[in-house]
Amino acid sequence: MQLTVRMPNEYTKKLENLSEKMGLKRSDIVRLALKQFLEGNYEINSKTPFQKVKHLLGIIESGRKDLGQSHRHYLIQKIRKDF
Repeated sequence: MQLTVRMPNEYTKKLENLSEKMGLKRSDIVRLALKQFLEGNYEINSKTPFQKVKHLLGIIESGRKDLGQSHRHYLIQKIRKDF
């Protein structure tokens, strides 16, 4: 399939420079970039909400030992304090 893309002049210049440095055709570079973008976004969108944030869970300490049991109490305190 053939695809025509309009892009800013600065992208064209960068693409030309990269093409010369890498010894590849412009179309090869565009195909590589498109492949990387599509595969990266497919992986992101196929993850469950838990998989997207699991690397963040448990990395911060609140200093409260009973936060898991009293989270509602602390949340209400925080809301009242902010208003």
